[in-house]
Amino acid sequence: MTIARPLVLVAISLSILLLTAFAAPAQSRNGKSRAAKPSVVVHEIDAASLKSILERGSKSSRPLLVNYWATWCDPCREEFPDLVRLDKQFRPKGLDMIAVSLDDLADIKTGVPKFLREMGATMPAYLLNTADPDDVIKAVDPQWSGALPATFLYNEEGKVVFKHFGRIKPLVLRAEIEKILRGDVVMSR
Repeated sequence: MTIARPLVLVAISLSILLLTAFAAPAQSRNGKSRAAKPSVVVHEIDAASLKSILERGSKSSRPLLVNYWATWCDPCREEFPDLVRLDKQFRPKGLDMIAVSLDDLADIKTGVPKFLREMGATMPAYLLNTADPDDVIKAVDPQWSGALPATFLYNEEGKVVFKHFGRIKPLVLRAEIEKILRGDVVMSR
């Protein structure tokens, strides 16, 4: 009887170890942790507030990357993971980034935050609320037709030093960001 009791304890201990070993993979999918996704808040922004953000040059010593996009825009959805990676890489090095959605206001609490959460986006996100988006588009850049996605890189003085309409290649954008962070960019393109 004295030998049976330690064997039972060993068997129970092994059972517990085996159960915990099998329980751990159930908490991950495809080798990725199921950690809570960051909460995403999308702020409604009007034309005047957007203009204030874009003209912040004298108040900030950091360059700003602004990406205009929408959940219904396939090229926007395709490029967004690259933007999230660039934000994570360059924010600690001195770049600010914001995402401005041109989705319908009805999507401010549903589709837009869901998409941003899926992407793991942590940059400030805004949904443009304006009666006439064409006025905002022309105020941002008279050459911009409003086609999405559109990406603008501003220097620390609030001047556009790089812009791209349509899906941008990550290597091209990375090179432009590195130029501005090194101080190599002096004039707008």
